[in-house]
Amino acid sequence: MAGGPPTMSAVALVGNPRPGSRTLATGVAAAERICAELGGNLTRTIDLGELGGAVLDPDDLAARDAADAVAAADLLVVASPTYKATYTGLLKAFFDRYRGPGLTGVVAVGVMVAAAPEHALAGEVHLRPLLVELGAVVPAKTLFVLDSALDRLEQVIDSWLETAAAPLAASLRIG
Repeated sequence: MAGGPPTMSAVALVGNPRPGSRTLATGVAAAERICAELGGNLTRTIDLGELGGAVLDPDDLAARDAADAVAAADLLVVASPTYKATYTGLLKAFFDRYRGPGLTGVVAVGVMVAAAPEHALAGEVHLRPLLVELGAVVPAKTLFVLDSALDRLEQVIDSWLETAAAPLAASLRIG
């Protein structure tokens, strides 16, 4: 096979309304580490804080381009801060752009950043069902990162990958 096997494409989508947030850094770090583990490339990062209200405009070209990139990804890493025990309204508004199962064929990973351990299930209870409703395959538990652990983010991601790598690889048909 010329050029070797196809490379997995990954997109990091960050739902923090504040551009350049710690959630952005966390989502990108998770996507890069997953790609390093599974042999893919982070091909795009979408910071919804930069799009802001444009996600509500169905005719906005930048938001439409972002939605197309998300739907075309092999792997989608969706990161959100925990707001009111769930993901942000900005992230929900972005996903409202899809009609029906717009993420069919996309393998998705949820990443939630929170201040308190009491929110550890927010990704499983709220974000996972949203992604599944849109047709994504979500084979691994949400990566939950406490604000207090951001200084050791690499260790948190690697610990999560110990159980997440195999189901992700199987869903992506790698290895």
